[in-house]
Amino acid sequence: MTRFTIHELPLSGLKVVERQNLADPRGFLSRMFCAEELATAGWTAPICQINLTRTIQKGTVRGMHYQHPPHAEMKLVNCLRGAVLDVAVDLRSGSPTFLHWHAEHLSADNRRSMLIPEGFAHGFQALTDDCELLYFHSAAHAHGSEGALSALDPRLSIQWPLEITEMSERDRLHPRLTDQFTGLIL
Repeated sequence: MTRFTIHELPLSGLKVVERQNLADPRGFLSRMFCAEELATAGWTAPICQINLTRTIQKGTVRGMHYQHPPHAEMKLVNCLRGAVLDVAVDLRSGSPTFLHWHAEHLSADNRRSMLIPEGFAHGFQALTDDCELLYFHSAAHAHGSEGALSALDPRLSIQWPLEITEMSERDRLHPRLTDQFTGLIL
């Protein structure tokens, strides 16, 4: 029995994963990850790192983060508490959707996850107070390979649904795109 329903998204390789709960009067069981089932969605590496974030204030934006090759990573982003608008930007050099973005509403209630392939930047906006996200990563964080874009870059024109109430100083200072940025070569 499959525990996931996989949905293709407009940007090649980007997927939504819906988890199927097994429920009874005691509560439910929800499988968060299964290498065998998610391989059909493109997850082909071991999980190297699992991270949990908590965002306290509605309207907060985090991102847009990525890692440069050879430390590029896949991410499976799950919302465990609250709701977020989860955003991925295609940074793959030569991709027909280069610098296009796509967003999905992830929440504790809808049991949807975003599977983000290598070569994408990722960020989100908290749509409720007290959000928790659980990330599965295919590569360990490599400080020297960090990359980021400005979540407010007019070239990206990400449509954040709420007024931005909070953003780290580090995220505010991420560079805006220039014509010299030709993407990531994976």
